[in-house]
Amino acid sequence: MPARSTAAPAPDRYPYPVARIGIIGGGQLGRMLVRAAKQLGCTCVVLDPTPNSPAAQVAGQQIVAHCHDATALRQLAEMCDLTTFDLENIDSAILRQLSDEGCPIFPSPDVLAVIQDKLRQKELLAAAGIPTAEFVALDQPDAARCAEFGYPLVQKARVGGYDGHGVVVMHTAADFAKHLPVPALIERFIKADKELAVMVARGRCGETRCYPVVEMQMHRATNMLDLLLAPARVTDAIAAAATQLAVRTVEALDGVGVFGIELFLTHDGQLLVNEVAPRTHNSGHYTIEACFTDQFEQHLRAITGLPLGATDLLMPAAMINLLGAADHSGRPVVNGLRAALALPGVAVHLYGKADTRPGRKMGHVTVLHPDLEQARQLAEQVRTLMTITGENAL
Repeated sequence: MPARSTAAPAPDRYPYPVARIGIIGGGQLGRMLVRAAKQLGCTCVVLDPTPNSPAAQVAGQQIVAHCHDATALRQLAEMCDLTTFDLENIDSAILRQLSDEGCPIFPSPDVLAVIQDKLRQKELLAAAGIPTAEFVALDQPDAARCAEFGYPLVQKARVGGYDGHGVVVMHTAADFAKHLPVPALIERFIKADKELAVMVARGRCGETRCYPVVEMQMHRATNMLDLLLAPARVTDAIAAAATQLAVRTVEALDGVGVFGIELFLTHDGQLLVNEVAPRTHNSGHYTIEACFTDQFEQHLRAITGLPLGATDLLMPAAMINLLGAADHSGRPVVNGLRAALALPGVAVHLYGKADTRPGRKMGHVTVLHPDLEQARQLAEQVRTLMTITGENAL
C-alpha cells in the first residue's frame, strides 16, 4: 500500500481511494462497515486475531494480531488515513499515544477509555446531568455493601462486559451467590416499561443526526437483544425526549462517529440512559434496509468529515438475531434459509463466521412491512423457520 498522503485534498476532490480506513476488530460490525466503505470509494485494512475474519473476507487485507498488540496497532494506524474500531476491548492507552503522534482515530481514545470502564462512563454521565439509574462502585464483592445498597440490584463488571456478559441481576440477598468476582459497580434495578435505543451520529465539526427511536425486547436468560422494533411504540413526546437525551449524551462525551445509546423508559415515563456503545450497534442493523443512510455508511461519513446522511425511516422494520443453537458447535449449518427468504420483506444477513457455538451471533434478519405489527409477526415466523446449527452436536 502506498504511503499515507499528508496533503489535504482540494475541496470536494479526492484522489482514489477516498480514504484508507483501519478497522480494529474483524467481526460482523467490521464486515458491514467494510461493505459500506467500498460503496463510498474507501479501502479498509482489518486488524483481528482470527485469520480470514468476517470483516477481512470483504476487505481483502488483514493484519492478524490481537487488539492489544502495540506493534500491530501502530502498523495499522500508520498505513491508513484514519482508524476506527468495531469493539471496545482495545488498549486505549496505545491508541492515545498514536493519536498524540498524529494518527487520526475516531471515536477518540479518550472517549473509548471512558466507555470501556462502566463506572467511569456512569460518573461522566452523572456529572453531565444525564439521568441514569442510581449507582455506587463495588471494588470487590461485598455482600454487606449490596445489602446496604438494597435489592433488587444489577452488578456490572467495570470492564470487559458485552452482550449480557459481565452483568448479573440480583433480586434478593440469596442471589449474591452468583456475583461477579471482579471490580464492578452496582446500580438500582429498573423496572422498565420499555427498553429503547437511539443511534446518534456526530461529525467532526459537531453536526448530529439521529435515527428513529427503536424498541428492544431482551432475552430474559441471556440479556441479549431478542427482537427490535422500529419505530418504537411510544408517543411522539417520549420519542422526542429520548432523541434529545441521546444527543446530549454524545455531546457530553464529545464523540465523533456513530454511537448506540440504550435507555430505559420507566412506568412513570422517565427516561434513563443505561449504557453507551462508541460504535455501530446491534440496535442499528435495521437501518441497512429501513433508512436512507445506514449506520455503517453514516459512521464513515462522520469520521471522514463527509456530510452526514438522511436518517429517515423508509418503512417500519422488525429485526431478530440469528444465534448459534444451544446444542451445536463447529462448522455452521444454515437451516430454513429458503423458507425464510420466501416471505415478503425479509432480508437475511449471515456474518461469515467459520464456527458456531451456543448463543454466538451468526447473523440477523430484518423484515420490512408498512404495518409494524405485521413486520413483527413475520420476524417471529422467521425465528421458527431459520436456525444455525453446527456439525458437532453437544
